Parts: sequence; C-alpha cells; structure tokens
Amino acid sequence: MSSDAGEKYVSVDFEVFGNVQGVCFRMYTEAEGEKLGVTGWVKNTRQGTVVGQVQGPAEKVTEMKYWLSKVGSPSSRIDRAQFSNERHISKLEIRGFGTRY
Repeated sequence: MSSDAGEKYVSVDFEVFGNVQGVCFRMYTEAEGEKLGVTGWVKNTRQGTVVGQVQGPAEKVTEMKYWLSKVGSPSSRIDRAQFSNERHISKLEIRGFGTRY
C-alpha cells in the first residue's frame, strides 16, 4: 500500500461472456486478482456468464480488466467483457478476492 493517505481506489463491476463456465475461470480470476493485489469477487450466473467486482488502485484494476476481457483461464473462450458502475472510492470495500455462490 502507498503511504499517500489521499490515494483513491477504483471499483468496477464486470460480466464476461463466452465459454467461461466449467473451464476454471473463477479459480483463475481469483488467482489473477491476488497476483495483481486487487480485491473483489467472482460468480457464475445461470445465463452462462461470469460476473463480479474488482477494487484497487486504478492501474491494477485496468490490468485486471484487460485480463478479464482478453486472457482468462487457459481453456476459456472470451467473446466479450462488459464493465459497469466504475467509480472512485476512498477505501476498499471488499477484503481479499473470492468466489461467491
């Protein structure tokens, strides 16, 4: 963490479309989030997509957005990723990165 007390964070919701269920997408998303040092959560939907939220420093959230839209898990096929509700926050609202059910 930066010692700059005025540092702001970014929060963004996401939904990933394509072949993203049954391919360890959530597990790899958790691992990537932890590697980048962002917080958040990830969850499968009944519609066959994966949704979640990411919070952290803007540059790290941008890296995670790229990973969600272009990389994913090795067996996944990402058609597109939608990001919404992007906002600045003064402190992290989520602790760690986990899977929700």
